[in-house]
Amino acid sequence: MSASGSQLRKLWLVIADTVIVYASIILAMHIRLGFAGSENELSNRDGWIKIGFATAICILNLYFYDLYDYVVMTNRRELLLRLVQALGIAWVLLAIVFYFAPPVMIGRGVSVISVPLVLVLLLLWRNCIHILTGHPDIGEKILVVGTGPTALDTAEAVWQRRDAGYRIVGFVSENGAKPREKIGRSEVLGKAWQLEEVIKNERVDRVVIAVRERRGAFPTEALLKMSLAGDISIEECTSFFERITGKVHVDMLRPSWLIFAGRNRESRIKGLFRELIYRILALVGLVISAPVSIVTAILIKLESRGPVFYRQERVGKNGRIFKVIKFRSMREDAEADGNPVWAADNDDRTTIVGRFIRKVRIDEIPQFWNILKGEMNFVGPRPERPHFVKQLAREISYYEHRHLVAPGLTGWAQIKYPYGASVDDARQKLQYDLYYIKNQSLTLDLVIIFETVKTVLFGRGGR
Repeated sequence: MSASGSQLRKLWLVIADTVIVYASIILAMHIRLGFAGSENELSNRDGWIKIGFATAICILNLYFYDLYDYVVMTNRRELLLRLVQALGIAWVLLAIVFYFAPPVMIGRGVSVISVPLVLVLLLLWRNCIHILTGHPDIGEKILVVGTGPTALDTAEAVWQRRDAGYRIVGFVSENGAKPREKIGRSEVLGKAWQLEEVIKNERVDRVVIAVRERRGAFPTEALLKMSLAGDISIEECTSFFERITGKVHVDMLRPSWLIFAGRNRESRIKGLFRELIYRILALVGLVISAPVSIVTAILIKLESRGPVFYRQERVGKNGRIFKVIKFRSMREDAEADGNPVWAADNDDRTTIVGRFIRKVRIDEIPQFWNILKGEMNFVGPRPERPHFVKQLAREISYYEHRHLVAPGLTGWAQIKYPYGASVDDARQKLQYDLYYIKNQSLTLDLVIIFETVKTVLFGRGGR
């Protein structure tokens, strides 16, 4: 989420794709059936609704193949490959539906013409976006005040996200960096006392402050004057970085910023309502998943000795310890020496059944019971073991702040960052957890749940 901005851009992209797919099918219908035949199909056989159904199938497949991720869009070869796969799967699904329900077919032979037509038009449209988002003269011009690591991280976040609508014009040095000195992909355009001149010459739209020490050479007076005059936008690097990356950079973080920029007070009624919804969903989840749970339990018992369920201490809201429940996916003696160990890729402690249920997240189903008991929510930071929490709290600033909300079955960090198995991974995931805690809302929760469904369907992230 470039936060909300990125979601809005994705929404417009979805709308544009929907129009292109819908129009392409109508065009294919005209090519195959002629004007009279297509008019009859549309007017007398509910053709408009049938096309809407086919369009929805195509758009869902584009979503599941990450074709609304701008990182994918920047790689043209990957874009073509995924478009072919997504539309191919959509065509197969529609063919199956048409076979079992002939009345929903959109005219005989129309789909054969519409698939390549949709592919060509979508590819042309996406390449146009690629050219526009990559053009150096399109987008809000950003000047970064500072030349240190936080300034470079801020600029790097922009360089990696051309879809965000920003362009780094350069840096202003507050220390010894010389004008025209190269920093990353841009260069130093001047010293702090030259700020106003640089802004005027480069026609800057926004100034991002990436300086921790704000005494001495810091251009306080110039920034104050421009801020009060309303000539340009001035923003802290912490807020700017959070907005375009969807995470809070721990190294940029100041306690004062978190205090004043924290989320608004949530009413007790709203909190209870969200908790009630999650408990109802957990109950429904337990009932619906019962057949899968029974089969899983039988397979676990058949393959290896030991209990079906695995209970493990985790740290919950406000540091309270609770026992999370999962289907056992490892050998009974996985931690025979009693020392907690990070999970690893292709962990040799997992059983054959365990590897499969981890991959498709079936091992998480019993945690619906933790949600029913109020120990967890559907969405929140993943609960960690007390041993690792103590270790990580010593090594990572603000780590214990992730326990200010209830842990979740899924979370913002889970959909934005791969499975973590090290201190550095925990640090990266904390940045997403802090973003979630600061911006927690029912809307964000729904986005996370929807993305989690996609992740589970494609078997990503399990370990």
